[in-house]
Amino acid sequence: MITSIILGVLIFFYASYSLFRFIQKSKQGKCASCSISKSCETKGCSTSLAGTTKNSHLIQR
Repeated sequence: MITSIILGVLIFFYASYSLFRFIQKSKQGKCASCSISKSCETKGCSTSLAGTTKNSHLIQR
Protein backbone atom coordinates (compact mmCIF):
# COMPACT_ATOMS: atom_id res chain seq x y z
CA MET A 1 0.00 0.00 0.00
CA ILE A 2 2.69 2.52 0.98
CA THR A 3 4.81 1.57 -2.05
CA SER A 4 1.84 2.20 -4.35
CA ILE A 5 1.39 5.67 -2.88
CA ILE A 6 5.10 6.48 -3.18
CA LEU A 7 5.18 5.18 -6.75
CA GLY A 8 2.08 7.22 -7.63
CA VAL A 9 3.58 10.38 -6.14
CA LEU A 10 6.86 9.85 -8.03
CA ILE A 11 5.01 9.36 -11.32
CA PHE A 12 2.90 12.47 -10.68
CA PHE A 13 5.93 14.64 -9.90
CA TYR A 14 7.86 13.36 -12.93
CA ALA A 15 4.89 14.08 -15.20
CA SER A 16 4.58 17.56 -13.69
CA TYR A 17 8.31 18.19 -14.18
CA SER A 18 8.15 17.01 -17.80
CA LEU A 19 5.18 19.25 -18.51
CA PHE A 20 6.96 22.21 -16.89
CA ARG A 21 10.08 21.64 -19.06
CA PHE A 22 7.95 21.34 -22.19
CA ILE A 23 6.17 24.62 -21.47
CA GLN A 24 9.45 26.42 -20.72
CA LYS A 25 11.03 25.22 -23.97
CA SER A 26 7.96 26.10 -26.00
CA LYS A 27 8.09 29.67 -24.63
CA GLN A 28 11.66 30.03 -25.97
CA GLY A 29 10.61 29.37 -29.55
CA LYS A 30 11.89 26.96 -32.15
CA CYS A 31 15.49 28.05 -32.57
CA ALA A 32 16.21 29.02 -28.96
CA SER A 33 15.15 25.65 -27.60
CA CYS A 34 16.90 23.64 -30.32
CA SER A 35 19.84 21.60 -29.06
CA ILE A 36 22.05 22.68 -31.99
CA SER A 37 20.98 26.32 -32.12
CA LYS A 38 24.53 27.57 -31.56
CA SER A 39 25.97 25.68 -34.53
CA CYS A 40 22.93 25.77 -36.82
CA GLU A 41 23.71 27.20 -40.24
CA THR A 42 20.15 27.72 -41.44
CA LYS A 43 18.75 31.20 -41.42
CA GLY A 44 15.12 31.23 -40.38
CA CYS A 45 15.34 27.94 -38.54
CA SER A 46 13.31 25.13 -40.08
CA THR A 47 12.03 27.23 -42.94
CA SER A 48 12.55 26.38 -46.52
CA LEU A 49 15.14 28.61 -48.15
CA ALA A 50 16.19 28.78 -51.78
CA GLY A 51 18.44 25.82 -52.45
CA THR A 52 18.10 24.31 -48.98
CA THR A 53 15.78 21.79 -47.44
CA LYS A 54 13.79 22.04 -44.26
CA ASN A 55 16.31 19.94 -42.34
CA SER A 56 19.49 21.06 -44.06
CA HIS A 57 21.26 21.39 -40.71
CA LEU A 58 20.90 17.60 -40.33
CA ILE A 59 22.75 16.89 -43.57
CA GLN A 60 26.47 16.48 -43.06
CA ARG A 61 28.57 18.54 -45.41
